[in-house]
Amino acid sequence: MATNGPVIRTSQLTKVYPHAHGGGLTAVDHLDLEVQEGEIFGLLGPNGAGKTTTVGMLTTRVVPTSGRAQVAGVDVIADPSGAKQRIGVVSQSNTLDRSLTVWENLYFHARYFGMAAKAARAASTETLELFRLADRADSDVATLSGGMAQRLMVARSIVHRPQVLFLDEPTAGLDPQSRLALWEILGELHGTGQTILLTTHYMEEADQLSSRVAIMDHGHLLALDTPAALKHSVAADTVVRVTADGDVDALAEHLKGFDGAIATRVIDGTVRVDVAGDSGTGVVPRIVAYAEAGGYPVTDLSVTEPTLETVFINLTGKDLRE
Repeated sequence: MATNGPVIRTSQLTKVYPHAHGGGLTAVDHLDLEVQEGEIFGLLGPNGAGKTTTVGMLTTRVVPTSGRAQVAGVDVIADPSGAKQRIGVVSQSNTLDRSLTVWENLYFHARYFGMAAKAARAASTETLELFRLADRADSDVATLSGGMAQRLMVARSIVHRPQVLFLDEPTAGLDPQSRLALWEILGELHGTGQTILLTTHYMEEADQLSSRVAIMDHGHLLALDTPAALKHSVAADTVVRVTADGDVDALAEHLKGFDGAIATRVIDGTVRVDVAGDSGTGVVPRIVAYAEAGGYPVTDLSVTEPTLETVFINLTGKDLRE
């Protein structure tokens, strides 16, 4: 990972959407953030956390209410056109030009960003190769599958060689195979030194791709570190989800007495127990016996290691899923 200093820097960055009757909704609240050159930086959080608004401000589409933001050394508020020249953006909606072929979508984008015709032709062909779309160069974009269209949008966003690539929920709505294909390509882009900021509510995506992850909720930054360090911050070795007959709140209270339990919490009708010093399957028969001894017949049980979702739940008391 290159370490030539931050390529994105925000200071007290804030966006308030005013209400007609006074007051307003604070979508992003005094955000301080630094993204280093060459890293994949993940913004993880549920829908409504402020991720898309943050990207909107960094890519000049949303005007901040207050605070400052710099991207690739350019003040996005003072010089939005200068900032736009240095970035690539993939939004959540399909913005491909349906009147152009797959190759032409890249070529005209590169020309729009000031590339000479010869360089734009070469870059378009080379980028289609990288994104496994060379065989579809002359196709109508309307014939592409969802996964291919998304790959083409990412290809178009980097054909002019931006310093920073912004991806807003890049795999939302994709099937698992298309998601993995896009992850692989993003990994290859990262290998070439491309700085990438992506927003996601998929914990596996943030975990798999990101050098560092910022966890957001209600416009606030709750935690920021490498995925490994964030998961290590959870004192539990094992997370057990228990579903049983009877009162779940009473079951959660009962399971606090389980040997090794360091926290219990009710989420969506299931009791989540963080267990320290016990991993693997050994915990399963013990926790079933303990629940049933308290008069709670277990109907379902799952055991996992701590994930980024565990971190999010510990920080907010709620699930990452919408």
